[in-house]
Amino acid sequence: GVEVKSKAAKDVSMFDMEALRWNKIMICTDADVDGFQIRTLILTMIYRLMPKLIEEGKVYIAESPLYEVTCKDQTYFAYNEIEMDEIKAELGDSKYTVQRSKGLGENEADMMSLTTMNPATRRLIKVTPSDALATSEMFDLLLGDNLEGRKNYIADYGHLYLDAADVS
Repeated sequence: GVEVKSKAAKDVSMFDMEALRWNKIMICTDADVDGFQIRTLILTMIYRLMPKLIEEGKVYIAESPLYEVTCKDQTYFAYNEIEMDEIKAELGDSKYTVQRSKGLGENEADMMSLTTMNPATRRLIKVTPSDALATSEMFDLLLGDNLEGRKNYIADYGHLYLDAADVS
């Protein structure tokens, strides 16, 4: 169900925290800009339709590695460029290969278990109400009806995102 009270939601069942079957809702997306955009959409949906999940600390983001660094028979996982550089520095002059991790849908089950789903090795980010509010406000600014606010934001901060822009 949802926590929305409106004419449009009159036929939708109300959200019931007691009916949850799990104690964690994990958002799993690829570790690239497309995955981050999907993550933002999912967070916004949860924040708008079932905010109590976030308020009660039930929503987590499962980080997936961006790189796999293999040296001999050992594989190391880097979740960002900095971690990849640290792994390379530790390996020193040893021969290694660096491979960009596949998307989650292309991974084998054992790889998903090792990097994303295994409680002993996975990385989870707990979503807090302030995170969700900031995400929702940014989503409204960038994709909502406030054209003037969006223009001002892009004029003020757009230069910070030029390296990540997909302008091909």
